[in-house]
Amino acid sequence: MSTVIYPSPIFGPIHSRRLGISLGINLLPADGKVCSFDCIFCECGFNEDHRPTLPLPTREEVRIRLEDKLRQMTAEGQLPDVLTFAGNGEPTCHPHFAEIIDDTILLRDQYCPKAKVCVLSNATMIHRQQVHDALMRVDNNILHLDTVDPQYIRRVNHPNGTYDLPQILERMKAFNGHLIIQTMFMRGQCNGESVDNTGEAYVRPWLEAVKAIKPQQVMVYTIDRETPAQGLEKASREQLDAIRDRVIAAGIPCTASY
Repeated sequence: MSTVIYPSPIFGPIHSRRLGISLGINLLPADGKVCSFDCIFCECGFNEDHRPTLPLPTREEVRIRLEDKLRQMTAEGQLPDVLTFAGNGEPTCHPHFAEIIDDTILLRDQYCPKAKVCVLSNATMIHRQQVHDALMRVDNNILHLDTVDPQYIRRVNHPNGTYDLPQILERMKAFNGHLIIQTMFMRGQCNGESVDNTGEAYVRPWLEAVKAIKPQQVMVYTIDRETPAQGLEKASREQLDAIRDRVIAAGIPCTASY
């Protein structure tokens, strides 16, 4: 089992299948994982295997390190396409997430005004007004929604604490279209149970929820790196293309990454 623990608070740039040249911003500790989910497919591994000993980076540390990196990239003539909040867990868990977003937008405007500010989030904190308002200020508010089946969420995403799916869906609608839905489709088994969400029983209700949320875009993708759980399989190109085409037919732009 190979996992990736990212440097903090800045890492990359890396080439993202969906976003281009991405400079990563990791608001979690550099030596472990902090997340409100514990997904069986997470490239960072399971939470219990990567308990951090270091503190969260401070708002000031993030700002200084980000500015240093943007200065370096400017001097090298390689500006990022996106500044992406991702890394070792859920970025919106940081207590100063909203203020760090404001700092990042100011630095983006100064050093690379064509770059987009993106946040990859599992949506567990969007009920917090500060988080909602901060995500309204970024260019790409990318929220994870693998299914609308609560049992599947418990089996695959392993939320820590209460995960109120109806509330999550309502809070997604509250962005009034200023969000991108990102969904992992896969096949296989874990602990003797199917984790295949590519069939009609999962896709149809998921698509109905997506249509009700009315996002600006949908990204469907499948496993690309080694996973902490064994027995997981990639969804096929044909399956992803079929799901993508159904989203597009519903009037919502959609991309598929294989």
